[in-house]
Parts: sequence; structure tokens; C-alpha cells
Amino acid sequence: MGTTVNCRATQLIDGDGGFNVSGLNNFIETSNMASCDLSYAVVAILGPQSGGKSTLMNHLFHTDFTEMNALRTRSQTTKGIWIGKCTGIEPCTIAMDLEGTDSRERGEDDTTFEKQSALFALAVSDILLINMWCHDIGREQAANKPLLRIVFQVMLRLFSPRKTTLLFVIRDKTKTPMEILEPILREDIQKIWDAVPKPEAHVHTPLSDFFTVEVTALSSYEHEEDKFKMEVAILRQRFCNSIAPGGLAGDRCGVVPASAFSLSAQNIWKDIRENKDLDLPAHKVLVATLRCEAFANEKLSHLPSDKGLLKLKEELQSGPVKGLGEKLSAIIDTYLSSYDAEALYFDESVRNAKRKQLESNALEIVYPAYTTTLKHLRYKALDDFKTKLGSSLNNGEGFASSCRMWTESIMLNFDIEAADASVRQANWDASKARDKLRRDIDFHASAVRNEKLFEIAANSKKQLAKALAEPVESLFKEGGKDTWLSIRNLLIRETEAAVSEFLDRIAGFEKKEETVEQIQPILRNRARKVVEDKAREGAGKVLSLMKDRFFAVFRYDNDSLLRVWTQDEDIGAITRDALSASLKLLSNLAAIRLEEKPDNIDSVLYSLLSAASSSVDPLASSTWEEVSPEDTLISPVECMSLWTQFEGEIKDPVEQAMEAQAAGKQDSIASSVFKLIDSVGEVAKSVVDVAKSVVKTTVGRSLPPQPKIMNFSPPALLPPKNPILLLEELHTSHLLPKD
Repeated sequence: MGTTVNCRATQLIDGDGGFNVSGLNNFIETSNMASCDLSYAVVAILGPQSGGKSTLMNHLFHTDFTEMNALRTRSQTTKGIWIGKCTGIEPCTIAMDLEGTDSRERGEDDTTFEKQSALFALAVSDILLINMWCHDIGREQAANKPLLRIVFQVMLRLFSPRKTTLLFVIRDKTKTPMEILEPILREDIQKIWDAVPKPEAHVHTPLSDFFTVEVTALSSYEHEEDKFKMEVAILRQRFCNSIAPGGLAGDRCGVVPASAFSLSAQNIWKDIRENKDLDLPAHKVLVATLRCEAFANEKLSHLPSDKGLLKLKEELQSGPVKGLGEKLSAIIDTYLSSYDAEALYFDESVRNAKRKQLESNALEIVYPAYTTTLKHLRYKALDDFKTKLGSSLNNGEGFASSCRMWTESIMLNFDIEAADASVRQANWDASKARDKLRRDIDFHASAVRNEKLFEIAANSKKQLAKALAEPVESLFKEGGKDTWLSIRNLLIRETEAAVSEFLDRIAGFEKKEETVEQIQPILRNRARKVVEDKAREGAGKVLSLMKDRFFAVFRYDNDSLLRVWTQDEDIGAITRDALSASLKLLSNLAAIRLEEKPDNIDSVLYSLLSAASSSVDPLASSTWEEVSPEDTLISPVECMSLWTQFEGEIKDPVEQAMEAQAAGKQDSIASSVFKLIDSVGEVAKSVVDVAKSVVKTTVGRSLPPQPKIMNFSPPALLPPKNPILLLEELHTSHLLPKD
């Protein structure tokens, strides 16, 4: 493509309808449009005067259309139809800037040219931008609806229709989401299309056969220039490769080569100018709509920067402002009074409608101040509720009664303060904020309630676990006959006590039945888990417990005194008792028996004590009959393995006891001999004493000195003498007579 030379904006059609043939030809030549064949697109813009069309086109396509100086005048800037070459967009794109509709210079009755230029734009363009204000959406005498109605009708009658893209550019978008505005706009367009009289061939033809409707929205150029430019830059990207499949341009059926564009445009304009059907009655309502709308927009544009409003917003940053509603009402009244003075001589119905719209838009501007106030009030009220409820609970007052009292007090105070913030011109409803506050209060109360209940429940579970843990552990260690029966009774007793204590502690919460129904199973499950955990803990160290139990029975008697392995102790019987006690402990920890169901664990395990042999080993199994896998702690085969290991570890202590008993028997025999010798010695001594006494009495004299009687006490390490030999020794010594 060649280089563009001196390609400035050119007037295609002047204000009187004259077609600038030489100017168009020069433009086509200097822009190198003629060499594009079919690779070009035409974009036109339609909209009311002073709507920023030229400004939009220049920012969007980098053209040089003349723009209105808003600081000097709001009069007509673009007269007739102008064209310019879009810079930096491929393929070659021609921009067409149309004279604004409803211009003061043409007057309210001279609208023929407006209709003709709009129809021309539709006929030659691939993409037609409809420039409209956001607040025009949904209004009958706005957004160029009358123009579109005529354009649709005449285009169907004059030309072989081509599919054109209608891109509605919504200017100065508001906070109302486009998801809400776009369906309204599309519905209005469809209604216009449906109402347009159509040739018989197109009576049932849908709008989509002739037009692709697109909608986009831009921020205010005057108040949000940077944002406006950024959004326009994004929109500009949609015009690149616009004629490619799926591009922004229409189907381009009937498009003429670029070299024939001038001739085609001349003939189209000639046909439009000669069609008398386009001479429509003047629309006074439309003129009034545009003028009153301009007045309203001017007032509205100053409201956001109003000093009084800015001061209120600044004060609102730190909290609610007393008397906010009346202050906002006074600001709005000032702008409405100014509008009334300027719009006094226009159509009354339009004037009043635009005043209402101005009031509505003004309320939208100040509405954030109202909602901010409600938010402050809601936060403050919620904080007050939290503080006062906490204080009441700390003082020991009932939870339910405190909640009711402070909820009523806080909500009443919120209603009073919300009414103070209400604006006189509006019928704003604080119910949503009130409902939100009530939900927040209920949520906090529920959270506190749940926290307190959880704390009470946690303490109850802790106490219940403490009440069960040691007794259950002790019962397992004792390995008694009715261990699981005792555990079940203990479980029922302690659980019921915990539930009863819990219910007493939550009495002030005015407990609901469902709360009780939820907590009771939790406590019962907690109690059950404590028992199960203790059982699993015991099963994990069952071998150690079995040995402890065995030695407790084996080494200590019924009075808990340490056994002395004398001849009176039946070691075999004691061993059997100790083994039986250990086996019972193993049986207790083999499975969880919280349900009172019969099982054969005891009988199977006691076969370990039986000497009888069987062809079928009942312990050669991984499961117990009548016991679920979940309740099984030690399988039969594991029990057998544990028992074998257990027997090996107690063997030596039992043998040591038997050896001690045997040694004690020998010591007993020696002790008896020592006692006998001691007794004989005492007897011999007594006999000698008696003999001396008899001799002395009979003879009357003392006996001669006698040999010393031998000491008959044997040395500790020497065996005692035979008692017979001892007696003979006494006779030999003349201490005893031989008779």
C-alpha cells in the first residue's frame, strides 16, 4: 500500500446537501483508498449535537475532525458530513463524521437533512456508531429512536439491504451495570424494528438479518478523561481486521470496489435527496428533550464537585454526620431550582420529565453518602451490641435474656439514626441495612452462643474423659472376670452424669431441643472413644500387662504379702491361678465389648491352659466369631503368638521359685536336728542337777569334784552327734547310772 499524502478530513456533503465530488475524489486519491479494492471499511457516527461525536472519532481513529470548544460555545461544530482516514488501523478504514441531530442552527422544524444524512450513513457504512447518553436508555424521545425508525423503514424500501453493524456507544456511563442497561436498549431497538412497516418480502425478516447490534460504554470525557482514553484505546482494537471473518464489520454483501466508492456514494445521496417521504413533521418534543436534557446535564455535572457535598463526604470518612439527610436535601434543592429557571419555557411534560430525571440522577450522586452513613451506623450498632452482650455475660446474666434485651435496644436506636440520614426528595429504604444489622447481630449472638456451648461441651468431654480414663485403665490391668460388664456400667453412669451436668450449665441459653440432641450423642461418643482408646492402648502393651498380672498373683498372696516358698506353698496351683489371671486379661483386651453380645473368646483362649489336643486349632484364625473386625484388637493367631512369648518369659521365675522351695526343705531338716540336740543337752543338764541333789541329801556330804560335762552344742558348721552315743557318753562319765 502506498504512502498517504496530505490526507486531512474532507467535507463530503455540505450543510445544504451539496455533494463535494472533487473533494471525495481527491480524498480517495491521497488516502490511496482506490488501491484497496474490497479491502476497506467505512465507519460512521450518528448522534445528537454537542454529544462528543467528533471527540470520540478523533480519539478512536486518530483523525482530525473539528471539535467543539466546550469552554466557548455549545453550538454546531460539524456541518454536513465529513470523512477522514483512520490512522494506524488495518485494513484501510474510512471514518465519517455526521452533523449532529437537533441542532439549534437548523431549528426544530428542519430535520430533513438529519434524516437524510443518517440514512446515507447506514447505506454506505459497514459499521455505524450510535452515540448516545447513558441516561437516554429506555426513553422514547431519546437515543435517536425516531431517526432509527425512519432509517430502518426507508433503507428497506430504497436499497438491497446489506448487513451493517450498529455499535451503540453509551457515553458517560453511570453506576448502573451494563448487564441491566444493555437488555433494555436491545429491547427498544427490537421494538422499533418490529414496528417498522416492511415490504412483503421482508415482513417476517428478523433484525439480525440486516443488522448486528453491539453495545459498548465509555466513561465521561470531561470528568474521567484518563479512564475515557483508556476505554477508547481498548475499543480501538476491535476495529483492527474488522472485515475479517468474525470481525466487527457486517457481511459486506454488495460492497463496491474502492475505486467505485465515489460514484456509488453520489448515486446513493441523489436517491436519498429526491425521496420526499423523508420530509417528516417537526418534533417539538424531541427539541425540548434535547434542550432540557442539556440543562439537566449541566447542573448534574457540577453536583459532584459541590463544596457542601465534598465537605459532607470528608466528614463521613471518620463516622456518621448528624443531620445528614437535611443537609443533602438542601444541596439537591439548589440544583433543582436552577434547572427550573432555565427550562421554564420548554414543553411542560418534557420539562417535568427531565427534572425528575435530574432529581433521580442527583440522588444517585448523593446516595453513596447515605449508604456510607448507614454502614457507619450499622458498624457502630454492632460494636455496641458486642460490648453490651459481653458485659452482661461477664456479670453472670443469662445469655438468652441478655440477647433479647440488647437486640431490641440496639435496633431501636439504629432506626432513629437511619431516619435522621434520610433525604427528603427520596423514598430510600433503610430496611436492607437494618436487615443486615439484624443478621450481623444474630450471627454474632449465634457465634458467642456456639462458642460458649462449645466451651461447656469441651469441658464436659474433658471431665468425662478424666472420669473414665483411670478407672477403665485400672479395670483392664486387674483383668477381672466381669471387666467389660464393669466398664459398661461405668460408661453409662459417667455419661449420664456428664449429660446431666451439661444440661444444667446451659440452662441460661434457653437450649433448643436440637442442641440437646446434638450434644448428647457427642458426649456419649466421646465416652465410648475414651474406652476404646484405652482398650487399644492396653492391647498395644498387652504382653507387659499380662506379665504384671501374672507376677501380681504368683508372687503375692491374698493379703498382698510377698510369698515365701515354703513346703506349704503349692507352686503348681499358684502358677495355674496366675496363668489363668493373665489369660483373662488377654481375653479382655482381645476385643472391644461395649455391646452386651455373646462371644467365644474366653473359651477359645482357655484352651491354651488345657493339655488336651485337638485336630482343629481354634486359635489358628485371624477373626473371632461374633466379633466385628472393627472391634477386634488382637486376633486369635496373635493371641497364640503372644501366649507363647509370655510362657517363655515367665518360665525362669517359676523355676526359681521351685528351686527356692527345694532349698528351703533341706534347711528345715537341719534346723530340726539342731533343735533336737539343743533339747537333749538341756535334758542331760537337768539330770545331772537332780543327781547332785539326791547324793547330797542321802550321804550328807558333798560330792568330790567331778569331771566337767562336755558341751553338747555342736559347732555351727559340724553335724550334731548321734543322741544314743551322747547318752552312752553320759553313763561313762558316771553322770547317769547305767540302770
